[in-house]
Order: sequence, then structure tokens, then C-alpha cells
Amino acid sequence: MSETVVRYEIQGVAAVITLHRPDRRNALNRALVAGLIDAFRRAEQESSTRCTILTGAGTAFCAGMDLAEVAATLDQPGEAEQVHKDAEQLSTLFDLIYSSLKPTLAAVNGPAVAGGAGLMTVCDLALAVPQAKIGYPEVKRGLVAAMVMPHLLRHVGERAARDLLLRGHLIDAAEAKRMGLINDVVPEGELLATAQRWAVEMAEASPQALAVTKSLLQRMNPITDPMKKTTASASADARLHIDAKEGLRAFLEKRPVPWARG
Repeated sequence: MSETVVRYEIQGVAAVITLHRPDRRNALNRALVAGLIDAFRRAEQESSTRCTILTGAGTAFCAGMDLAEVAATLDQPGEAEQVHKDAEQLSTLFDLIYSSLKPTLAAVNGPAVAGGAGLMTVCDLALAVPQAKIGYPEVKRGLVAAMVMPHLLRHVGERAARDLLLRGHLIDAAEAKRMGLINDVVPEGELLATAQRWAVEMAEASPQALAVTKSLLQRMNPITDPMKKTTASASADARLHIDAKEGLRAFLEKRPVPWARG
């Protein structure tokens, strides 16, 4: 695990995993995704902890995928293979968090956008500061938030999920709580303390009972292996489409996307 992009600490009953690219608003590059996979695997095996807390360094939780890294692969040899590998890695990370036997809690310290909102969504519980902005704006860049769809539907239902995914707009923490996307809004200075307090509450429960409860919840809202493969493939295929390539170039060049109307 890279010490430069992921920070791993034991704090009381919790393993605290921090996305640590504050200069890039904790954007998800390949090193960060790999580091998070290692960190969550480590947390799962940690005998001294009962909960895993995920948060971000600096003023953002996670700004989504690192578009500069993505742009470097555009129209390059081996692009399709790399894009599908990236999607499979992110799918692996989401599944590790979702299927963990220990409760996972997102402490959203700032904007959680696109893949960053996905990280928050796959956690069991989520707290956010009032200034956090949350959303899935992938469609505005020609991308598809496929891997998060099954998880988003579990939290907010189809009508709200369609609103978030099709409009691609950002909502504030209060609205996210109202629709059930997060559990509570917490003052900035109290975020991690509140997360730790919730971790202590869960540590009062039987680890076996928590694991069985999580397993039953997953069986009642199954996200199957075929579904995971389908959504990862759909995400990668969208990224290889000409719309996504034009959308990424437009974003990096700070110009309107070619399909925008109105």
C-alpha cells in the first residue's frame, strides 16, 4: 500500500482509512484505487478493530476519477485493455467495501463526486459535513455511473436515483440526508469524533451478529457476480465511446461539450 496516497491508522475500535491526495482533491488514480484495495483487505483482517471508517484528507472527500490520468490513455495503444482493467479494479474495491464483515462508515469531509460518491454509497453508513456536495455527474462527460447504480437504488429508490443519474446534478448534505443517501449531517469539527462514537456503539454489538446481519441484508438485496461484471463492462465501454472521449477533452480544455444544447 502506498503511504503517499492512502493513510491507514488504528484509532480505538476503528481502522481509519484516509484518501491522501489532497492536492488533487483525492481524485481516484490507479495508485489510490490499488492502495484502497490493500487497506480494506488489511482492515478486514485487523483483529483489534470492529469498524472501518473511510474519509478524505484536505477539503474534499473524493472528486471522482483522475481525469488527467484517464486523458493520458486516450487513443493510445492498449487503451481498451487498460480501461477495462481500471473498471475491474474499481469494481473490486466497491465489492470489498460492500461485502466487508465489519461495518463500514464514510465520513464525508467535503465534496463526494462521481467515483467519490460511489465510495460513499457502498459504505454501510455515511456522515457528511454541511458543505459537502454529492452527486453522480458522469453523464455530463459521456460516462456512465454503472457500478454505483445497484447501490444507489438500495438507498434512495428508483425515482431519486433517476434524478441523480440522469440530471447529473450535485446535492447538498441536507438533501442527501432527506432522500436517505446519508445518515446524518455533522458539523465539520465533529465529523471524525462522531464517526468514532458510532464505531464504539457498533463495537458494543457481537461481531458475529453484525456479520450475519450484514450477510442477510446483502441476500435480501442481492448484487450478483453477473451484475458486477455487467456494470463494470458498461462503465468501461462508455469510457471508450467517442462521447466520453470528447467529454473528457472538453473538461480538460475548459470548453463546452459538443452535444450541449440550451
